[in-house]
Amino acid sequence: MSKKEHKLVTVITVGFALFAMFFGAGNLILPPYIGLLSGSEWAMALVGFFVTAILAPFVGVLTVARVGTGFSDLMAKFPMWLTVAIHFLVILCIGPLVAIPRTGATTYEVGVRPLFPEISNVVFAVIFFAVVLVLSISKSRIVDVIGKYLTPVLLLFLVLLVCCGILFPINEVEPTSFTGVDAFVFSFKEGYQTLDVLASVIFAGIIISAITNKGYTTHHERMRLAIWSGVVSTLCLLFIYGGLIYLGATTDYVAEGQVARTQLLLHISHTVLGRYGTIVIACAIAFACLTTAIALTSAMGSFAQQLTKGWISYKVGVVICTLISLVLSINEVDAIIKYAGNILLFIYPIVFTVILYVLFFNKYVNDRVPYLLSVITTALISSVAVLQNFGVCPEWLSQMKASIPLSSYSLEWLLPSFVVFVVSAFIVNSLRKR
Repeated sequence: MSKKEHKLVTVITVGFALFAMFFGAGNLILPPYIGLLSGSEWAMALVGFFVTAILAPFVGVLTVARVGTGFSDLMAKFPMWLTVAIHFLVILCIGPLVAIPRTGATTYEVGVRPLFPEISNVVFAVIFFAVVLVLSISKSRIVDVIGKYLTPVLLLFLVLLVCCGILFPINEVEPTSFTGVDAFVFSFKEGYQTLDVLASVIFAGIIISAITNKGYTTHHERMRLAIWSGVVSTLCLLFIYGGLIYLGATTDYVAEGQVARTQLLLHISHTVLGRYGTIVIACAIAFACLTTAIALTSAMGSFAQQLTKGWISYKVGVVICTLISLVLSINEVDAIIKYAGNILLFIYPIVFTVILYVLFFNKYVNDRVPYLLSVITTALISSVAVLQNFGVCPEWLSQMKASIPLSSYSLEWLLPSFVVFVVSAFIVNSLRKR
């Protein structure tokens, strides 16, 4: 048995690592954009963003820790085909399809191009993903590398930017056309773009494995340390997100046409910190994106190894993921965000559903049918939202979706899936008693 690391050291290291894993490209460029559009309703916007980008991922990690040690334990109540399908969709979104390429693209647009315009995005992508490959190839050292070495530097730059922006605001908070509900719903949906709920059910395995490797092997110890590490991560995220949203609400940025999220972030950092602002935000974005890319690449390598039962090794999976991400990262950040939106509108509510019902009913409902039907219900309703986004949804279907309670908060899937879960659980239980 390995010697136990001191609990406080473990909590801080793992908590910082979890924060850095979650805090990637979208987490830095989305909050200022939310603040800019929500203006005087920035506090309500923070609440909406808190739900999807902080609270839900925290609950996701804790739910996995509660039921086991990884994604397969979370999905134990579901049929194997559905488990593989959801795992595959999640890993593609947080892996080489969306999240990892976005880390490279954002680092280039915000951190490299303003300082070194002569470097092409292709050359940078090769360098960035070479570093990701080197640092993610050793699975056992990932949490320590991120938590002990990279995150403190990342936090230093972020705290500097946020504190200066709060103490010396650029402008007064401007009135907005958004109501409080508008600000909440808008930021709630933008929170999908962080991909953190999807990442949480995958990162949980990395976090639990790290806690176990530090000598805490019982379920009670792992759960306790996972909770406290999650608290550390949550407090860090809340402070940084709140600060960045406030900076967006107090900026004097004036956009001609559509707002470019990366340009907004550069403008804020320059006006808050002067000529050093570009350097500070470049360093912050580099560390934020690097830590997330390492964690996600590692998760992709583990998934490939598990899915193929060892035919593709962890290291080979990491190399394949890195190469695909490198190619897709050559796209503009806003282009990646645009095509990611439709995918996330579908998969995000499904993962939400899994987490919520496993968290609250795992000990009380053992039959698989209610879990399966609740996910199918959520998937059907989420499909309507995707059709609306493409502009091909029939009017009657849109009206039906709009009439569902909580639709104004983009939670129209919640009550129908809950009703289906409860009714099906009751019917199954009644049939078994006969």
